[in-house]
Amino acid sequence: MDRSPLAPASFPALPAIAGVRVAVTRAGYKNWERNDLTFVAFDEGTAVAGVTTKSKCPSPEVEWCRAALPLGRARALVVNAGNSNAFTGSRGRAAVEAITARVAGAIGCQPSDVFVASTGVIGVPLPIDKAEAGIDAVLTAPEAGWEAAAATIMTTDTFAKAATASAMIGGRKVELVGIIKGSGMIAPDMATMLGFIFTDAAIAPGLLQAMLDQANGKSFSCITVDGDTSTSDTVLAFATGKAGNDPIETIDDAGADAFQAALADICLQLAHLVVRDGEGASKFISITVEGAESDGSAQRVALSIANSPLVKTAIAGEDANWGRVVMAVGKAGEPAERDKLSIRFGATQVARGGLAVEGYDEAPVAAHLKGKDVDIGVDLGLGNGRATVWTCDLTHGYISINADYRS
Repeated sequence: MDRSPLAPASFPALPAIAGVRVAVTRAGYKNWERNDLTFVAFDEGTAVAGVTTKSKCPSPEVEWCRAALPLGRARALVVNAGNSNAFTGSRGRAAVEAITARVAGAIGCQPSDVFVASTGVIGVPLPIDKAEAGIDAVLTAPEAGWEAAAATIMTTDTFAKAATASAMIGGRKVELVGIIKGSGMIAPDMATMLGFIFTDAAIAPGLLQAMLDQANGKSFSCITVDGDTSTSDTVLAFATGKAGNDPIETIDDAGADAFQAALADICLQLAHLVVRDGEGASKFISITVEGAESDGSAQRVALSIANSPLVKTAIAGEDANWGRVVMAVGKAGEPAERDKLSIRFGATQVARGGLAVEGYDEAPVAAHLKGKDVDIGVDLGLGNGRATVWTCDLTHGYISINADYRS
């Protein structure tokens, strides 16, 4: 597949994270000539937090992570690409158990210290023989860089995605690195993809979990490509504690605010990268709704707009059809009053008080829609609720990719 026109010019320069070792190999989950198994080892004392899909048909990997997360510790991560192992019954659970047992035996930890995520076709059991052979190979493989790890977890992605952030805690600089995959089956029911964040900060797992939950609410849970939530979505954050900062135990500790801001920053960067690689995408769309009765109501209205095929195809065709935004607001099921509604495209107000703006000139809107970044604003005129969500347009490329996905 061609690289997304919304992709960054290059892969970012990323720092090493003390206490983290990355390796990749080819397990051969699909008939392709590329690496498809990522292994990350963590030093003892690494804390972990995570968020997972709200799908009622989660993969065994998601269930395993959910059970292990409350323990708050991690020694390894295994990510398989090309096979989601979802909807595979006892065979799928057996594959996860085999992977975690093999890693635990090799590095000397409990199976519950090993986290697993898989992505790819639903309904095909992950072959245990290939998984175990892949684990054996990756355990002795040379250390890999972040770009290799980000590329190995991809499926329909057109570019490897990563981001970095940092914070000062008590005079110590702590680093954060994140890699992520996601292109289709993206809707905000957490986590909307597979994402992994690594930091050398010393932070209590319970606080890390609270911070990740908060960051997720303003990032991964505010993006959508197609309104479909995956069975396998997982975002995990690992903190090795190797930066040498005084451990952050509570939100009131020195440096907690700085770390929270850095975590929120890297989550938003990663979320935006997923949208910029939306299947078939040619436009990156920001939708801000304000004047709602609550922030939650604003987000639901924004998502109604973002998930509307009519809105998304109009933007793909660079058609300034703001009436489709009116439609999407009206169908959202949230408080709205027609005669208080205002809409803008870019900096141009197109509707106000339930009517088209008198003398409205479509030319600047048409010019705005020709760009790769499109901004839509809606004011409901009811209250102080506000939210921003991000999406992409809907082109024939999306149909082509998904019609041919298994071939």
